[in-house]
Amino acid sequence: MPSTVFDSLLFRDMFGTEAMRAIFTDEALVGRYLEAEAALARAQAKIGAIPVEAGPAIDAASKHIAIDFDRLRHETEIVGYPILPLVHQLSEAAGDFGGFVHWGATTQDIMDTANVLQIRSALDIVDADIEALRGILVGLAKQYRDTPMAGRTHLQQALPCTFGYKCAVWLSSIDRHAERLSTLRDRVLFGEFSGAAGTLASIGRGGLEMQAAYCEELNLAQPPITWHVARDGIAEVVTFLGLVTGSLAKIATDVMLMMATEFGEVSEPFVPGRGASSTMPQKRNPISCELILAAAKSVRQQVATMLDGMIHDFERATGPWHLEWIAIPESFILTASALANARYMLDGLVVHEKRMRENLDLTSGLIVAEAVMMHAAPRLGRQHAHDIVYNACREAIEGGGKLADILKKNEEVSQALGGEEAIDAACDPTNYLGLCGEMVDRVVAGR
Repeated sequence: MPSTVFDSLLFRDMFGTEAMRAIFTDEALVGRYLEAEAALARAQAKIGAIPVEAGPAIDAASKHIAIDFDRLRHETEIVGYPILPLVHQLSEAAGDFGGFVHWGATTQDIMDTANVLQIRSALDIVDADIEALRGILVGLAKQYRDTPMAGRTHLQQALPCTFGYKCAVWLSSIDRHAERLSTLRDRVLFGEFSGAAGTLASIGRGGLEMQAAYCEELNLAQPPITWHVARDGIAEVVTFLGLVTGSLAKIATDVMLMMATEFGEVSEPFVPGRGASSTMPQKRNPISCELILAAAKSVRQQVATMLDGMIHDFERATGPWHLEWIAIPESFILTASALANARYMLDGLVVHEKRMRENLDLTSGLIVAEAVMMHAAPRLGRQHAHDIVYNACREAIEGGGKLADILKKNEEVSQALGGEEAIDAACDPTNYLGLCGEMVDRVVAGR
């Protein structure tokens, strides 16, 4: 039976998605190896490096071969890599042309290229999820553009903002990830065909042309030089996933805290039984947020692994490369989980506007103390206005009562603001939302 959450019948759809898992199955990986070998043979046949008939023959064999996975596993354990054992089976399947399989290549050429093919497909899924998430957040930002709520710093009420503003802040980070992804592909999606030490010595003259033809067959870019031990591109991919899941975890943290009983400002979508407790019938736990946070924490560990894995020795490494076999699939599968949960959670998010307003009034005006100070400052001077309002806030905190009522008793403030009605206006949180609306408009402009 499966032994990890990625394959578990119980947990696999909580810590991944079927579409992303499919990219990283053993069958899919071996399929990518075969795709790379077939592309190499086609390219070499076209330029006359191997018999013209060998290319189609090896290509056909790669598509129709029935892989003996038990044999492949056994031989891989002996060799330490799967390519030589796979070449044995593909060569047998190619018959008379089997001797031209893997011509001039080295194991890492095929494995690196296969991983890039997997990464390309996986990034397509991430891209689609990011675009869907952007659309959801745009809708929330627009819908709640002017919905007032308490802004908080250091877990304390600070100044009023709007829920649409909060959603637009979330959206801005996801927008930047979309930009990063659009440029990342150009730095990562390279084929690899360089031979044992990366010098193409096995091919010699015409090797770069062969490399170009090979990459063209796979619709991958030709690298300027061998990247066997220059792993910054692969490390960037996983680091990018760390950034994406980090932003999702920030959103999840906000939503999770806002779901707390004492806040009660939002709720995850309701599905009977979701987030239920085995003993407390009233519970409605933030399950999607919790899964996003778990995925993000796990991806962050893989980011560190990949940065460490960049340190390769000489022209072919003695072990750091193997870390990628662990980190790349797990990072993508976990990221897919985080994105799927974020899409589900935000698309059905229940926003409790009344509770937001109640919480905004919780401090009886203290949340707009800065507003009163700034209104009084032109007449009283900033520091003197600060001291007066500070003392009024302390009186409200220690003795209770509304800040506006306490300020009305202060003749200096009353004169500076222009009377009791002006004090009431200055103490209304909805009158001190700053440029929330305009900022939302800037983020969602054109969408």
